[in-house]
This record gives sequence, structure tokens and C-alpha cells, in this order.
Amino acid sequence: MRPYITGIHHITAIAGDAQKNIDFYTGILGLRLVKKTINFDAPDVYHFYFGDELGRPGTVFTTFPFQGARRGTKGTGELTYTAFSIGKDSLEFWMERLKRYKVAISDVLTRFGEKLIRFEDHDGMGIELVANDKDDRLGWTYGQIPAEHSIKGFYGATLNLRAKELTEQLLTRHMDYKYIGQEGDRYRYGTEGKPGDIVDIVLDKTGNRGMQSAGTVHHIAFRTANTQSQLAIQEILMQNGYHVTEVKDRNYFKSIYFREPGGVLFEIATDEPGFAIDEEEAHLGELLKLPEWAEPSRKRIEAALVPITLNPEKYA
Repeated sequence: MRPYITGIHHITAIAGDAQKNIDFYTGILGLRLVKKTINFDAPDVYHFYFGDELGRPGTVFTTFPFQGARRGTKGTGELTYTAFSIGKDSLEFWMERLKRYKVAISDVLTRFGEKLIRFEDHDGMGIELVANDKDDRLGWTYGQIPAEHSIKGFYGATLNLRAKELTEQLLTRHMDYKYIGQEGDRYRYGTEGKPGDIVDIVLDKTGNRGMQSAGTVHHIAFRTANTQSQLAIQEILMQNGYHVTEVKDRNYFKSIYFREPGGVLFEIATDEPGFAIDEEEAHLGELLKLPEWAEPSRKRIEAALVPITLNPEKYA
């Protein structure tokens, strides 16, 4: 039964240096490293999953850190800014914290009545923090960030496109999204219109295409409950002319992929089974976890990966 899509599942970006990536997202932003594994399609590259305590869908930002990768460029056909949700009274805390660690931030912006700041990580990845009172999710903290100011999960994502009509049709006709409103060249959509399901399209009719590399988003994944609902939405998309992949087993969820009309790679991922299937909840992210097919090559894989350390406390 519909809705088949209930919001954002995860967002995956390309990064450069693995240690800097760990330090920024666990140390400065305070997200929990819930899984340390490999890129299933490039086993000599890490795949890091950062999120809340359990890596619940709607909180997980993931990265493929390619050592030495050159910086990409933002442009059309890309997800250019990932927005995280914070408490309504947390903006000043984050402005001071980011300045302390010499992260350049924007002035306070207002969008659809809510205050936010915009900045980039060390690779140029576009990030926003949106202060709001609509989000009752509990954030995660290693202790260096007060719980009341911790990041709660995603707020939403911005797609930078040359045209919006076909992408809008995809979202509203087939993916259970609804049109919410417009501010200038920004058009907003949501399943319920709450933090964790917001997708904005920014219309940039004459913009240059982005170049995907470090500091750019590889794909955005949308949530669906289980394999049954995933197969149902897969069938709907194929019937309407979208070129959808077969179901891929990513261990912690199952996935299908396709390109939306503006060029952004979309994934639909299941909420089940989650990240606690191969580690205890208290020890998520501590060990390098490999899919069963990669275990025979563990020694070779570990030798190819650069060593990393998890030390968020140094960013207290």
C-alpha cells in the first residue's frame, strides 16, 4: 500500500582524504560512525556511514574517500547542498563551533521562514544546518557537543537543475512527494513536509554541469519500508520509462538505482535490516566489516586501505 516512499534514506558523497573525512564528520559535526566498510563496487576504497546512534534511515550521510582525488565542482545535474536539522535555538552554537575550527560559514539565511547557515567541508562538500522546531528526533553525540545542540538527521537536499518539470513529475506522480511551495528559483517538495523528507529543486537554466569528484554528492537514496514496497516502486518506475537497475544487496539495506531526468543518481533503499546485523549497537563502526563475498580477500583489502583513527574527543 502507498506511500512507497517516505523520505530520504541516505546521501552518499565522494571524499578525498579518509582521515580528514572521519575527523570532520565525527569530530566537528559530531555524527556517529555507524559502519566502516568498503565500496562494494570498488573494494579498495572505504565506505563510511555517519548518522545517529543506530544509523536510522533519514540520518545517514555516507562517503567514498578516494585518496588523492581532486576536488569536483558544483553545477547543474547535481545534489549541491545536503541540509542537516538542528534545534531552533542551536544556530549560534554551531556558528561559534564552526568558526573555532576555521570552517568558513555564510551569513544567517532565511528560507521558508527558517534560519540556516551554509558551509563546506575540507573537500568542498556543500552542507547546511537548518534550525527548526519541527524535529523531535534525538541526535547523537560523542560528548564533545551538548545533546541539545546535536545534529538530529537530515533536513533535506537541494538538487541544482536546468529544468524542473520532468523531475517534478517523477517526484509527485511516482515517488509520493507533494509540491510545498516556491521561493524565487527554489521549489520545495516533501512526502509530509517535515525534516528528513524535504527535496528542493533550484532552477539554474544556464548553469554549467557539475564535475563529480571529491566534495560532490554521488547519489541520494530515498526510503522505502521493505523489499515488497521496493519491488512495487521499481515496477511503477519501469512502467513509466525509467531505466531502473536490478535489486542490489548492500548488506544493511537493498537498493535499486536510476537517473532522474535532470541527471542526479537516485537510489531507493529499504529501511530493513539496518546496521546492527553484524555489530552490536554499542560497538557500531568499530571494526572493518566486509560483505561475505569479500572476506576471502580481507588481508589484501586491509593492506590497500589507509589506516584511520576515530578520535572525536579532540574536537571538544
